[in-house]
Amino acid sequence: MRPTSGLTFGGRYQLLSRVAIGGMGEVWQATDQVIGRTVAIKILKDEYLGDPGFLERFRAEARHAALVNHEGIANVYDYGEEEGSAFLVMELVPGEALSTILERERTLSSDQVLDIVAQTASALHAAHQAGLVHRDIKPGNLLITPDGRVKITDFGIARIADQVPLTATGQVMGTVQYLSPEQASGQSASPSTDVYSLGIVAYEALAGRRPFTGESQVAIAMAQINDAPPELPVSVPEPVRNLVMSAIAKKPAERPASAQHFARAAQALRRGDVGGAAAIVPAVAGLAATEVLDATRVMPSAAGNDETTRVLPSMGAGAAAGAAAAGAAAAKKKRSPWTWPLIALIGLLVVLIIGAIIAVLAQPSDEPIEPPASPTPTVTDASPEPSDEPEEIRITEEEFLGLSRDEVQRRFDELGLILDAQDGNPAPSQDQVGLSYRINQTGLVTEGQTIRVTFYTAVPTPPQPANLAINPGSGPYIGGSTVTLSWPSYTSCPAGFTLSGYNVTLVGGTPQQSNPIPAGTNSLQVRLDNGGQLRVTYIALCGDLQSERSNELAVPIQEPAPSPSPTPSPSPTPSPSPDAESEPRP
Repeated sequence: MRPTSGLTFGGRYQLLSRVAIGGMGEVWQATDQVIGRTVAIKILKDEYLGDPGFLERFRAEARHAALVNHEGIANVYDYGEEEGSAFLVMELVPGEALSTILERERTLSSDQVLDIVAQTASALHAAHQAGLVHRDIKPGNLLITPDGRVKITDFGIARIADQVPLTATGQVMGTVQYLSPEQASGQSASPSTDVYSLGIVAYEALAGRRPFTGESQVAIAMAQINDAPPELPVSVPEPVRNLVMSAIAKKPAERPASAQHFARAAQALRRGDVGGAAAIVPAVAGLAATEVLDATRVMPSAAGNDETTRVLPSMGAGAAAGAAAAGAAAAKKKRSPWTWPLIALIGLLVVLIIGAIIAVLAQPSDEPIEPPASPTPTVTDASPEPSDEPEEIRITEEEFLGLSRDEVQRRFDELGLILDAQDGNPAPSQDQVGLSYRINQTGLVTEGQTIRVTFYTAVPTPPQPANLAINPGSGPYIGGSTVTLSWPSYTSCPAGFTLSGYNVTLVGGTPQQSNPIPAGTNSLQVRLDNGGQLRVTYIALCGDLQSERSNELAVPIQEPAPSPSPTPSPSPTPSPSPDAESEPRP
């Protein structure tokens, strides 16, 4: 059935206008005629219905996608089939796709990109926890609302699209620029593939270009597998560059451990907490470079040499062994054939000189020979005096990140260092409370030196939000009627956390919008039950944090008055028959 304006799907979704056309089908704005809600409805193309098993897989995937309840994923409301067409009914998200924004702006600031990464990765983590992998993360599937919230769309469809035999070659590979190396090489997808694709999106938003290009999709896929991505511009802060480059590592094991790790590291960098980000994703601190630096060794200068001590990079064990062997071979090649004869000649000269001295001393003398004076005892320098200078110690940031205060204190005691423990930022999650995330000095330090280490403090609880209001402001409130609940925008999220939405809890009515309520929405319509009491509270969501619960709003609900029964009309009294009255008297 070809979709046209005015057509109704499922007996309730009336198409209004076409929003977009994609490789999978068409997206239309529609009205749910049962509850009056505006929705988006995706209608699949006919070629995706050719496989007898496709519809069943699509039904299962639609059910799974509907189970993921996260503010960063467009809600799936319904699924249906009608006259050979399959359709999904989804949340209609206001705003525009990230691809449209990048076409217009070309690049985004580091803070904007970190915000998009944090929101998207947090939503992906929720999906991964439900056993779902998106498989098609790209700018076109990330919608940005006017207030900056990210919504992932097409969740679930991309997961099964590669199982369908297509009539048009290459449709599945249409977004090969964002495929992970394991996807490009035909391996199964995993949560790490979504992390990789999101890393490519972040790279493109920062650099204004995709890292891998080619004349064909096959060439791009091969580049994803084999080529190293170009470096990001130096205008991008180094920790941000390191985080993004770690996400697009060829090996999944070298990427952030999960989408949640990716999100938390991005959130920490937005707060300026580089140490905290490195504790979550070590590559943020440039781990490879740090390892090379840690492998350096100090070469002491020769006695009497006034040159400054030089720090030279050491090589790995294999490279060092090879270099030693090469050096030995070179020494053998350079040794002169006259070396041993020259040593023998010098030895002979020494023997002759000693013999001559003995001969002279043995000759008799006319002068009395005085006994030799007793030699003045001298202190041998075989055991040099101990130096008063403190010992130098090399420490690295990675040794002391993510440790408890007691563990850091123990290690400092072993090294002879003094710990200056400082309370720092609130922990990004409960499991990081009390762990170290920043050290003020690394490299060469001296024994007895004071080193400051900063530790995460307790996760803050956002304060209680303002009271709810109800419209109409006074009763009576009749069962079956609709009221509007409202609240002021919440502005008390702790530093480093942004408002992500609200959760409303109520009894005695049916809300016309599901939780979580988006951050930009400050009202909710509720249809009242027949009788009882409407009781409502709500909390504000600041990322992963939840505020205290608001005061309860409670109003009584009156049962609707029964409709009066119509009064039956009285039956007319029959009049006496005229014939009876005119009967003759006897």
